[in-house]
Amino acid sequence: MNIFAEIMKRLFVMMLAFVGFSHFAGAQKYGYVDSQYILENIPEYTDAQEELNKLSEQWMLEIEEKFQMVDKKQREYDTEAILLPEEIKKQRQKEIDDMRFSAMELQKQRFGVGGDLFKKREELIKPIQDRIFEAIQQVAVERQYSFVFDKANQSNLLYADPKFDISDAVLQKMGIKVAKRN
Repeated sequence: MNIFAEIMKRLFVMMLAFVGFSHFAGAQKYGYVDSQYILENIPEYTDAQEELNKLSEQWMLEIEEKFQMVDKKQREYDTEAILLPEEIKKQRQKEIDDMRFSAMELQKQRFGVGGDLFKKREELIKPIQDRIFEAIQQVAVERQYSFVFDKANQSNLLYADPKFDISDAVLQKMGIKVAKRN
């Protein structure tokens, strides 16, 4: 009888642990946002994107112009090279190589990792992202969500019930009025 009582006691403890764990797991609340939708509804983000696009176009034209100058100098050199003395050939080729290097450096400065476009994007977009993150945190705390996922940008969220979408609440928390989505 003692062994039976011990088995029953262990079984009862295991059942209590299972019920407690399942209650804990069931008590967690989840929500999600669509960060792309949120960004599209923030006027400052649209303005920032337009400014970044204008700068990008301007810098691309500047770089294209430099490369066109390199190509022009190279074509001129190629047509005259037969008539030039060796010393002048080396000097002209070095000038062309320096111009090409300068154009490539400008391209890296403008569009490379940590370049001007990256810095400008950081300057314009990061404050907006910080405001969004803060608003998400506030909504999550107010509604007692354990987790908030982002369904935008190729996330692994395969299905999301629209009733758990807190994107509009985040926008409202940021003071942005939007029409309810379908």
